[in-house]
Amino acid sequence: MILKNRIFLYCLSLVCSTYFISGCATAQKLPRKNEVLAVLQKANGYFMNKWPDPAKPIYVPSRNRTWPSHIWTRAVYYEGLMALYSVDKNKVYYDYAVDWSAKHNWSLRDGIKTRNGDNQACGQTYIDLYLADNKPGRIDSIKASVDLMMQSQKIDDWNWIDAIQMAMPVFAQLGAIYKDTGYFHRMYQMYAYTKYKHGDNGLYNAAEGLWWRDKDFDPPYKEPNGEDCYWSRGNGWVVAALVRVLNAIPENETHRSEYLVDFKTMMNALAAVQRKDGFWNVSLHDPSNFGGKELTGTSLFVYGMAWGINNGHLDPKKYLPIVIKAWNAMAKETVHPNGFLGFVQGTGKEPKESQPVLYDREPDFEDFGLGCFLLAGSEVYKLKK
Repeated sequence: MILKNRIFLYCLSLVCSTYFISGCATAQKLPRKNEVLAVLQKANGYFMNKWPDPAKPIYVPSRNRTWPSHIWTRAVYYEGLMALYSVDKNKVYYDYAVDWSAKHNWSLRDGIKTRNGDNQACGQTYIDLYLADNKPGRIDSIKASVDLMMQSQKIDDWNWIDAIQMAMPVFAQLGAIYKDTGYFHRMYQMYAYTKYKHGDNGLYNAAEGLWWRDKDFDPPYKEPNGEDCYWSRGNGWVVAALVRVLNAIPENETHRSEYLVDFKTMMNALAAVQRKDGFWNVSLHDPSNFGGKELTGTSLFVYGMAWGINNGHLDPKKYLPIVIKAWNAMAKETVHPNGFLGFVQGTGKEPKESQPVLYDREPDFEDFGLGCFLLAGSEVYKLKK
């Protein structure tokens, strides 16, 4: 009997050893910091070379229309550029951001009376640059715009979840700069209205830990497979907003715990729907609805997960393999030899927009996709083994 037990244990150890070795052989490794940085530099270099004048208006041939270059798409790029600058202190990046801001007079599209989060997104970079140099005038316009909003009782402006990312971090940053909890209070009121009130019962589904993009997509709207419609990039915007808000507000801020719970709940929900190739589908719960590789949502989820690991909010045993798999997929499969990024879904609000999403297809606006990628890579750069 003893001999049989020994033989059994020996055989079991062989099986376990084989499984362990096999797992190690297929497990992906965290890339070296210089490798991550090289990819970010290549992608960013392509864009800066293409746009030597950061204030040049953005013309989109498919729409035969021109936009000023401080709209939300370009603002997201500069968020990413400032993240890159935080890990790669190349003065060229800083100068490029200052040049962009100064040529727009540190102003907002539609002026300080705008309440549109898309118009206020540029304020995040203005604030970052103010914090870098403390030069007066850089945040006058964004502060004036937010202050005008706070003088009214209107709190329902963010009726689409993208707006949470575009504007919410501005409130958090201003509150931290001026040590004024009024900004934090109004920020929470607006966030809570989006979360609990917009649509029929709010745009956040706590049961599934994900957000409907706007009132057009909450129940009874369904995807072709019968599931709720959770658009990848829309949820990515919320992830980015929560990261940036949590970075800015103090530890004792009244609603910090709720933001953190929402962040962790989303991360858990997103971990469950990652594709086998490392990406996320544009429709998170319906892979048959324009399923395929997509960079922007994937980047924003990587940004959130890597930040959560780096700041002790997420268990690296669970989330690090997810992040590594996604980052390696993006770095290897989306970055062209010249730095152009493929698999970027263009502007829109749902899975069917700007399709097909392809490696060789240039989206209508390529700037925000790069911004998302730079945010992700800058956090991946900070990861430790």
